[in-house]
Amino acid sequence: MSIGRESYFWHKLHSLTGIIPVGYYLFQHLTLNTFTLAGPEYFNGVIHFFESMPPHFLYALKAVTIWIPLMFHAVYGLFITSRSLPNISEKAFQYRENWMYTMQRVTGILAFVFLVYHMYSTSITGALYGVEYIQYNAWQAKLTANNYAFLWIYMLGVLICTYHLSYGIWNFCIRWGLTINESSQLAMQKFSLFCFIVLTGMGWAALIGFLIHPVTNGVVV
Repeated sequence: MSIGRESYFWHKLHSLTGIIPVGYYLFQHLTLNTFTLAGPEYFNGVIHFFESMPPHFLYALKAVTIWIPLMFHAVYGLFITSRSLPNISEKAFQYRENWMYTMQRVTGILAFVFLVYHMYSTSITGALYGVEYIQYNAWQAKLTANNYAFLWIYMLGVLICTYHLSYGIWNFCIRWGLTINESSQLAMQKFSLFCFIVLTGMGWAALIGFLIHPVTNGVVV
């Protein structure tokens, strides 16, 4: 494939990686983060489970199942977006599917920026400086700083990522020929909306979980 040309194979692979493993990882990540609702010891226990793995194995696991697929999906997604021609400004094309198509690409760009920041400020920074940035008390301090500015940023980031994944499922089913008629595509739209509501609720609940258990100097009050 020459640079600048789109490919049926890479399009299909891009669509697949958005669901497996990237989409599955987001679902799993949000699910585990809801342990914040149970309290610091439960959330920190989840983090400790992963951090207790041999470092080389953990980094290899992250690279194969998260970083490499995510970077491919993001970079090729930006390539696709750069070649797309949104037509929602034209009255004849202001259909729901056109808006979904456009928002899928807008949220893809925003999600890429958000995830780069999130990964750098957590896993990468922790690995470089040996600081535990993913502990409950550290997250609570971060989210409550500057009049809860980071809380609002993360709530928006969750919203963007869950939209991109949820309606990516709709797009995936069309691209892979799983929904081939109007009724099946409409049903998948409804399922995507359901996923969007559930995943967003999980992500926001996890963030709220960081606020409901006061911590002072690392000790639960």
